[in-house]
Amino acid sequence: MPRLTFHGHSCFVLESNDGTTLLIDPFLTGNPIADIGPGDLTRVDYVLFSHGHEDHIGDGFEIAQRTGAMVVSTFEIVSFAQQVKGIENAHPLHIGGGHDFAVGRIKMTPALHGGAVAGDDTGQFTTVPGGFLITLDGKTVYHAGDTALITDMQLLKGQVDVACLPIGDNFTMGPDDAVKAVAMIEPRTVIPMHYNTFDIIAQDPRAFARSVGASARVEILEPGQSYEF
Repeated sequence: MPRLTFHGHSCFVLESNDGTTLLIDPFLTGNPIADIGPGDLTRVDYVLFSHGHEDHIGDGFEIAQRTGAMVVSTFEIVSFAQQVKGIENAHPLHIGGGHDFAVGRIKMTPALHGGAVAGDDTGQFTTVPGGFLITLDGKTVYHAGDTALITDMQLLKGQVDVACLPIGDNFTMGPDDAVKAVAMIEPRTVIPMHYNTFDIIAQDPRAFARSVGASARVEILEPGQSYEF
């Protein structure tokens, strides 16, 4: 079975049945709730960036350079990786577009948030944020990235096995809107993310789970915990 491991904030490692590893939004250094550091990741095959903010880019470029992982993100972030960071192994996507990789299909979905790229002093690589719809081993994971509640989410209805949704409020949708997102998407399982990293996004995930009720199974993961599906 595929396995999702949470490492705090919005960082997940998704492992396929054959051991292929996808690292999503690897904010580890400077993350007060991360359970690992970048050096603890010995095998990474893909690094996925939902958008360019520092708490999502994190250590990703360095990890990709060290492991040889393929960077997958928007055209602008991939261009930044190639032109500024010297990473050759990269694949550009954009919102609504998908590609069949060796591990499975990765599609970028809309998100409503900011688009600056950390480390881009020129502003020429500013992009739009997104999320990821990842299908592998017959299962589909939706990592929403940083987003407000958007009606586009209803287009995912019935397609998602596991939805990773932000609940922190302030910078993203909060618990009430995340409950509405669950109603739109109808995933089998929901994993809350992007909360409790900092005081300004402190939330009670158990209260969120109670609000979701019987609409979906809510898996509350502490950093370092995994969910197989």
